Amino acid sequence: MVYEDDRNRVVIEGVAPEIDCGRFPIKRVVGEKVVVDADIFADGHDALRCVLLHRNEEDREWSESPMVFVVNDRWRGEFTVTELKPCYYTIQAWIDPFETWRQGILKKLEAEQDVAVDLLTGAELVEAAAERASGQDATQLTKWATLLRSPKKVSQKVGMLRDETLSALMGKHPDRRFATTYHRELHVTVDREKARFSAWYEMFPRSCGSGKGHHGTFKDCEAQLPYVAGMGFDVLYLPPIHPIGKTNRKGKNNTPVAGPGDPGSPWAIGSQEGGHKSVHPELGTLEDFRRLLSQAEKQGIEVAIDMAFQCSPDHPYVKDHPEWFRWRADNTVQYAENPPKKYEDIYPLNFETSQWQSLWSELRDVVFFWIEQGVRIFRVDNPHTKPFQFWEDLIAEVKKAHPEVIFLSEAFTRPKVMYRLAKVGFTQSYTYFAWRNTKWDLTRYFEELYRGPVGEYFRASLWPNTPDILTEFLQMGGRAAFMARLVLAATLGANYGIYGPAFELCDNRPKEMGSEEYLDSEKYEIKDWDRARPDSLKDFIARVNKVRQENPALHHDRNLRFHPINNEQLICYSKHTEDLSNTIVMVVNLDPHHTHGGWLELPLEEMGLDLRAPYQVHDLLGDARFLWYGPRNYVELDPKVVPAHILRLRRKVRTERDFDYFM
Repeated sequence: MVYEDDRNRVVIEGVAPEIDCGRFPIKRVVGEKVVVDADIFADGHDALRCVLLHRNEEDREWSESPMVFVVNDRWRGEFTVTELKPCYYTIQAWIDPFETWRQGILKKLEAEQDVAVDLLTGAELVEAAAERASGQDATQLTKWATLLRSPKKVSQKVGMLRDETLSALMGKHPDRRFATTYHRELHVTVDREKARFSAWYEMFPRSCGSGKGHHGTFKDCEAQLPYVAGMGFDVLYLPPIHPIGKTNRKGKNNTPVAGPGDPGSPWAIGSQEGGHKSVHPELGTLEDFRRLLSQAEKQGIEVAIDMAFQCSPDHPYVKDHPEWFRWRADNTVQYAENPPKKYEDIYPLNFETSQWQSLWSELRDVVFFWIEQGVRIFRVDNPHTKPFQFWEDLIAEVKKAHPEVIFLSEAFTRPKVMYRLAKVGFTQSYTYFAWRNTKWDLTRYFEELYRGPVGEYFRASLWPNTPDILTEFLQMGGRAAFMARLVLAATLGANYGIYGPAFELCDNRPKEMGSEEYLDSEKYEIKDWDRARPDSLKDFIARVNKVRQENPALHHDRNLRFHPINNEQLICYSKHTEDLSNTIVMVVNLDPHHTHGGWLELPLEEMGLDLRAPYQVHDLLGDARFLWYGPRNYVELDPKVVPAHILRLRRKVRTERDFDYFM
């Protein structure tokens, strides 16, 4: 029997993060750490050395970061992604004969055993390392080997063995002939910072006009940029900006027959004026759109557009490529349905057509067309109704050419489907946040999103409302409900958005009881919003977004921690930076109708605070400051005033002149 060289005794398993056995990548942004854990062990009691190998996609050589023992054969290492490029990581481990020898001889010395022969064995190990080394390292190792062989007293040699300098130098030049390398190279998708931290504002450009039903233009939209920037949003999301079909156009409140002048739904894309590569003539021209992008950039805003791969009956695709659609037995094109709802103004594309390659290629070209116009953020409508493989191929091709592009998945569907879309490449994802209202629901849901493997690839984007979603909580809770949901969205998630001006003007009128559709929905008509209304929440929103910008603890998701508070109508949670220089505690009253109070408990030592010293909590919403003592303190929130606290914890610092202040 012939054996291969199987003398690599180390086992590597239980690697985390690893998504679906390495099938999908984890996600990070430039500057973030990748922390990797693994079970690493071998037979017997020999010492091990382990390294985390990592490289950018274009690098041939691996970089190494040491891994350290944690507990119970669990090891940990980390590296930082530094470039907007895909990168890879894996693990290598090997038996360390020198460290095994060093630990053994020190035990023998403690037992006052004879170690003369053991010292010679150590000398051989050091000499072998000297041969693998070069320069000053080789010289130093040779000196140490000579010392181990010399007739000098054992006490002199013991001092050298206790010194970590020799051990560290031996670690630089190990014998890796029998090293075990993990059998998978795991992948990291690296995005820019806005993928991790952003504030979105959704606005219909056609409702930016001068009022009285006047159709707004891109130039009118420009005039609203200071308003959006003033509230602190850095992404302006526009629903579809393409020509709208006339056949089966929907009227106000989704009536099946449009009246004179009804503009139709922007999601019924395509007319004789063009399709997905055209803009609605009443909005302006492509040049006007590019100017909007430029003007938005000057305000610190990026413009995101809606990518809805569906067509109106008037779309040029229907005439030019009938094979891209499903046909019914009566020789008509199948329109969109979600029984009992019917969408006769929208034709879904048939991704299983025999001409699927030409269809997929055309849709890819649509994305690249808008990238050429300057768009770098896409909100994708209903991606769960298209094949996963289509998205995986498209996003991979786009990211290869433009790694800065961001895709937001609008998929309110089953959790596993939402997670799969994130795995195949979507940068951010809508969530069930809008319908999570109780403390138990919120805690359980966000621990699912941010803990364990889901948090490695699924970036939540929290929206308290959308043009399709006016929740019962907002309908019934009034102004306080809007304020509470804003604080929750903006602080539970590093990425969040609102549909405005409906949100800041607290539009809570449903089409009918039990419906989440808005009465007089903007999806089917031009709205005349009074953005200057004195009861608008725009100043409160601006305050919350300013707090987000100024506190780096709120720029992340996986640092979220929930804390006990003895009232089910109050929820308490915190976020902090890795160095604990910025710690933010949120307390939110989940009941929009009544005042509630309770005792909260904070893990002060984990937050870097002295249990014996007072500390200041600074309410960043109302600017009040409180002096707290110990982990248990009382809070009370009246929703008629402000239903939430955003508290920055400040520790006491004493100067050289014995002057105390909080920082």
